[in-house]
Amino acid sequence: MQLDTINLKQSISSESSEETTKLPFTLQDLKAAIPAECFQPSVIKSLYYFFRDILIIGLLYAVANYLDSWYFWPIFWLMQGTMFWALFVVGHDCGHQSFSKHKWLNDLVGHLSHIPILVPYHGWRISHRTHHKNTGSLENDESWYPISESEYNAMPLLQKIGRFYLFLLAYPVYLFKRSPGKEGSHFSPSSPLFKPSEKWDIITSTTLWIGFVALLGFLTYEWGWMWLLKYYAAPYIVFIIWLDLVTFLHHTEPGIPWYRGEEWTFLKGAISSVDRDYGFINHIHHDIGTHVAHHIFLNMPHYNLLKATEAIKPIMGEYFQESKEPVWKSLWRSAVSCHFVPDTGSKVYYTSHNK
Repeated sequence: MQLDTINLKQSISSESSEETTKLPFTLQDLKAAIPAECFQPSVIKSLYYFFRDILIIGLLYAVANYLDSWYFWPIFWLMQGTMFWALFVVGHDCGHQSFSKHKWLNDLVGHLSHIPILVPYHGWRISHRTHHKNTGSLENDESWYPISESEYNAMPLLQKIGRFYLFLLAYPVYLFKRSPGKEGSHFSPSSPLFKPSEKWDIITSTTLWIGFVALLGFLTYEWGWMWLLKYYAAPYIVFIIWLDLVTFLHHTEPGIPWYRGEEWTFLKGAISSVDRDYGFINHIHHDIGTHVAHHIFLNMPHYNLLKATEAIKPIMGEYFQESKEPVWKSLWRSAVSCHFVPDTGSKVYYTSHNK
């Protein structure tokens, strides 16, 4: 289903309707349609993408340092921030154990990919796992889930500004404070996000994260605040904007259903996401916009998602949701139209007072 052709009035009129039919396909139907090799990670391919991103990041630093020109710095920030985002996606595969069949290698590359961009690998990996297990569930999803209309109406102004107007800078806050209505930090082993058995994973990630922050502090002491801005802070902000933009658009769309209570199932939630086209950026950020197939089969390497998507689209039919419209247009529509869901109903849709 092309989301840019959705009639928003139709979505609104059914926003409190009940789901009365089952999906016309099963998880097994979708898996059977996908070539078996799509589920097999290749260490050579995975390492290629990791080292390719590292090489490009290194070359960009070398060029920026050589030119040291304010004509080039803004270009460098955009390019390097985008490559930070690409590196995050490599670590994303590691977190899903789809980078390779070796957990030690997945965790090693995951740390190498995430710590330099200030993401606590294990803390993020575990909370992201919670998101995937509960996608589309109003009660249990972990990130970018809607609030109810009554909660929206009671929300203080400053909180509304942060959530609905500054959301492209939300990720660092999420790491420390989690999403609204939930408690816990990605850095604390005692956080409700984690099981007691995951204590040492969290301690490891947090220790490495603190170590890298200390390194940045030392380099800033040696070379000054302008060095931090030019070489790290500005690209980091671009990376955060990319991360929040893409993850927001994965699950925030007027025509995407959300489920309460027993109406939710894993497959219903998994297909409540959107494939989006980022143009020439698609390959740079490892086709992360190919998101529906990823949510259904989260252990599939990113370089096999396009083939898997083409295999499942004929089976899913109108249940496969994608958008070919410009990303800026999708962002604007979702930002002004997706503020809350109705207080009642087992299958509901985003809406807003702006309508």
